[in-house]
Amino acid sequence: MFIITGPTASGKTGKAVALARAIGGEIISADSRQLYRGMDLGTGKDLDEYGDVPYHMIDICPAGYKYNLYEYLRDYQACYDDITNRNKPIVLCGGTGMYVESVVKGIALPPVPENKELREELSTKSLDELTVILKRYKTLRNNSDIDTCKRAIRAIEIAMYYHDNPHLKAKTEPHPLTDAVVIGIDIDRDTRRHRITERLKARLDAGMVDEVRRLIDSGIKPEDLIYYGLEYKYITLHVIGGLTYDEMFTQLETAIHQFAKRQMTWFRGMERRGTPIHWLPYDMPNDEFISAALALKA
Repeated sequence: MFIITGPTASGKTGKAVALARAIGGEIISADSRQLYRGMDLGTGKDLDEYGDVPYHMIDICPAGYKYNLYEYLRDYQACYDDITNRNKPIVLCGGTGMYVESVVKGIALPPVPENKELREELSTKSLDELTVILKRYKTLRNNSDIDTCKRAIRAIEIAMYYHDNPHLKAKTEPHPLTDAVVIGIDIDRDTRRHRITERLKARLDAGMVDEVRRLIDSGIKPEDLIYYGLEYKYITLHVIGGLTYDEMFTQLETAIHQFAKRQMTWFRGMERRGTPIHWLPYDMPNDEFISAALALKA
């Protein structure tokens, strides 16, 4: 299996599509926001780019839903099994480092039932208090579990369940993939920043603000869109009157640059944690990229 990753605006999708087409493969997305239907411009789906290459894990749940890592690994495995049963190669493509690393390491997460008593007990605690409790059970590598009280309570619920059921430990132990080639799209900081800004302008010109208005008009609560961060956070704040257009653009542009930096921090962390990433230039012609990728697999 090939895995194509890298920061936002690096051109991952184009490279993954070219490789998948060359080997007769199918693409599984590893993007945490392209999962949602109706969130197209803001997540950069660029579905036309896929052409005749089949893709999976895009547009699989409604906007407003809060998808999680357990669900991703469950649905990824179903896609993986389906594609391999049809003897097709797989190209995993996306920049959500937690998804990519979990797949590479072969992480499995058994389902955890709801604990109503625990939820009631934790319901009055602040996010800071919940964070302290969660840290007793696990090391926090990012803020995804503690961005809201609801998510923090669920994370505690899961961590305590595994702690109280040690027989599940074997199921949660990583089983790293042995046949995966991880390729990172290497792009210098200045070029990345320029591409982020130009892409943001293009998506706004294409109607990204109207997309957010349609989502709100369809009944999705503004706070649920703000939860997704980046484009949906700042454009929603603009739509509901919290930011002017210029304030929205400036703050969103800065947030995307910061996001790309965090992505690179995660990828470097992956390398330190034992996952080799083969970095290939973003501007490498597709035919050369394909040849280089195949050589890494040989």
